[in-house]
Amino acid sequence: MDPKSFVDSAVLLLVVASIAVAVFRHFGLGSVLGLLVTGVVVGPHTMGPFVTANVDDVRQFTELGVVLLLFLIGLEMKPRHLWDLRRTLFGLGSLQIVVSALLIAGYFRLFQYNWGTALLIGSSFALSSTAFVVQMLRDQGEIASHHGQTAFAVLLMQDLAVVPLLALVPVLADVGPLARDTPLSEQIGLAAAMVALVVLGGRYLVPRILDHLARQNNREAFLLAAMGAVFVAAWAMHHAGMSMALGAFLMGMMLSTSRYSLQIEAGMEPHKGLLMSLFFVAVGMSLDLRALLQHPFEFTSHVLAIVAIKVGVLYLLCLAFGTGRRIALRVAFLLAQGGEFGFVLFGAAKALGLIDDLVFVMGAAIISVTMLLTPLLVKLGNHLARRATEAPSGVHQSFRYAGQGNEAAVRVVVGGYGRVGHTVGTILASKGIPYVAFDSDAVLVARWNAEGHPVFYGDLADPQLLIAGSLQNVDLVVLTIDQRPTAVRAVSLIRTQLPQVSIVARARDLASCDALLRAGASKAYPETLEASLRLAAETLEALGVSDSETDMLLREVRSADYAMVRSGPEGRPAATRDEQR
Repeated sequence: MDPKSFVDSAVLLLVVASIAVAVFRHFGLGSVLGLLVTGVVVGPHTMGPFVTANVDDVRQFTELGVVLLLFLIGLEMKPRHLWDLRRTLFGLGSLQIVVSALLIAGYFRLFQYNWGTALLIGSSFALSSTAFVVQMLRDQGEIASHHGQTAFAVLLMQDLAVVPLLALVPVLADVGPLARDTPLSEQIGLAAAMVALVVLGGRYLVPRILDHLARQNNREAFLLAAMGAVFVAAWAMHHAGMSMALGAFLMGMMLSTSRYSLQIEAGMEPHKGLLMSLFFVAVGMSLDLRALLQHPFEFTSHVLAIVAIKVGVLYLLCLAFGTGRRIALRVAFLLAQGGEFGFVLFGAAKALGLIDDLVFVMGAAIISVTMLLTPLLVKLGNHLARRATEAPSGVHQSFRYAGQGNEAAVRVVVGGYGRVGHTVGTILASKGIPYVAFDSDAVLVARWNAEGHPVFYGDLADPQLLIAGSLQNVDLVVLTIDQRPTAVRAVSLIRTQLPQVSIVARARDLASCDALLRAGASKAYPETLEASLRLAAETLEALGVSDSETDMLLREVRSADYAMVRSGPEGRPAATRDEQR
């Protein structure tokens, strides 16, 4: 694509996407549906500037967004949480794949003479879209809910099923056990070796590298190393014939116990958001409206049949696993769409001659349309769940809490864990008030973290950190940062991101105190001046002045915004005081 064409396409894409997302969000349909419609409008099948070859390239590139999405989910799920989901993961997830594949294959046997082809089609449509479902759950804040965890466990099992499903394609095509003439036992062994490599690397090697870079305060290399670890894990799984997203998830889960997890998440989130938006647009571009118009009734019946089968299977299986009607309804409609890995399975089947061009185009269109219908299906499922007569099912605890082993809700965030921050944290802990602290000094974080304090590596001047840490509902932020520019920037960003939260800041002097208050701090206390006032109070008491008179004097000084001492050195900028000294 020449530069002029690229710029024209980018401008058109951004303009249409911004309008579509704004309109769909306004009507409560979500940004995902708006991005899908954007892809349909600018795609090659509606006279858009893109051609079909470009769409395939764009979709493959934007799958990196799915990789980052699953990595971030892994960061939110410690290994023990995955073990808690084992019954849903291996039981419900496995049964959903097998039963859905067989029933959908039975339906397509009415249109296919070959059982092998029908089974391949059924297996492809049995998968759901990890990208769509997880993104919607995160947007709605439901990833940690009961139905969110149930849906995620099923999706994770589908990712694990990628290897046998890919191995099934050449077997059905009668071209040997595998396309690469590799025995199944060897491929399973390779997959196991790659999983072990990712797990061991994420558990031992990557944290050491990140710790070394954090101690050097090399933030650029820190982010690049973390992102490199994600893509190496994804490449390893891809090399073993498995889902790249699975490798990223495993790497994230291994790093979830690291004190650097929140800072990693804050750095990854903006890149994930951009790539995921492009992924949804690329899916919309894949929708061939002309193929649908040529076979409208057949296409419509296929979409309805697949959605109905998957909803029915998931609903009944969820009930059998004791989730209750409300959770079963929400999960069933949430996972009723086709998945992005279906494109890969259909592509492999076409390359081996198992399906013809018409079946491939129809399959890709069905996946795209069911993805397009997902927001509407979710709304329908939620509506039916609300009308269910049973009592609501319990909600699971969040995947993780930023503290150490405490599941209580965080009420206070402490920015900076030096002498002042540590004192504040100690007092909060003595009163049983749950808090979490951040500091950009990796050595300090390691020291207090080893002693059991809920301290994590991170910079509160990073606007994504509080969001990444799921700390939007805290009551109070206490800033003890020593550097004035960093503290002012942190206050400004926190006030922008969390306008409702109270911010109490420590300032070195009155000038810094005023700057913090202008930036949005609720209260700011000049450290050196407060120490001077305390010393003055002790002086007065030593001279026989009563405690009540001393306390009244201190209150007057503070209530008048320290007007009594503003004419002195403390009320002047730091540079002026240094010159006087």
